[in-house]
Amino acid sequence: MLGHTGHPAREVTAPVPSPPPHDVDVFGHWAARSLAEKLQRIDRPVVAMAAEFAEGNIGTHHDHPRGQIEYALTGVMTAITDDGTWVVPPRTALWIPARTMHQVRNWGPLSLRTLYLDMAVCAALPTGCRVFRVSDLLHALIVEMVAVPHEYPLDGREARIADLLIGELGRMPDVDLHAPMPQDRRLARICREVLKDPAAEHDLDHWAGIGGMARRTLTRQFRRETGLTFNEWRQQVRLLEALPRLAAGETVTNVALDLGYESPSAFTAMFRRTLGATPRDYLRTTTDGGAQARGT
Repeated sequence: MLGHTGHPAREVTAPVPSPPPHDVDVFGHWAARSLAEKLQRIDRPVVAMAAEFAEGNIGTHHDHPRGQIEYALTGVMTAITDDGTWVVPPRTALWIPARTMHQVRNWGPLSLRTLYLDMAVCAALPTGCRVFRVSDLLHALIVEMVAVPHEYPLDGREARIADLLIGELGRMPDVDLHAPMPQDRRLARICREVLKDPAAEHDLDHWAGIGGMARRTLTRQFRRETGLTFNEWRQQVRLLEALPRLAAGETVTNVALDLGYESPSAFTAMFRRTLGATPRDYLRTTTDGGAQARGT
């Protein structure tokens, strides 16, 4: 369920997402931001918009008075908040609570669908960000919601679609694509060094020295603040680094070896455990994913 971490990943066999309806405009960065600001003021439980971003787009650091669902139809995006980093591949979505400062980046082209939820809806959702799977039904509801008028009748078909969509949000399983950032300054210093070079194979004593702390203190404090061991956190960082690179067209072999795995098969096994599919199969959910994930 959305809001409960650690849910087992399962294989995704959903069809390629539908293209946006013909009457949905395609927005660049600034036009999308302008529309997003307008949608905050519309008195509806859910309002939606479509946006297409070119490769390498970096958004501003901002927040919204409404809660936000960011759904990647195609492409991979990264969202950065004060609490950590989330990666959002195709057929997954990111829940961002209201007034959460965030910045979104995309590596390749990104086809994005965004929902803004009023506070009554937000009250039933988690208080922190989450990445979750999008079922075929929820996908269809999001696409349909984007196509309806923003100020739709509250007693018509559009309102019933919005109600069904809201109900489905709470049923979606989480995907563990988050690297939490500890609040302790010493641990944060260590994490920043890891993020500079996720493939670095230093031992725990080395990292403890960077933080100016004892090895035992590092081990105990890191789990207390993040819920992960330090090695689990490093593996998560490597996965988050791998996804955008694979989506941008790098081979599994290059990514696996660059990130410090002994072999492509070891990397693929880790990827399957987390996301329920091999890198090649997983990225086929994008429009050109079969060409992007070129195997080993």
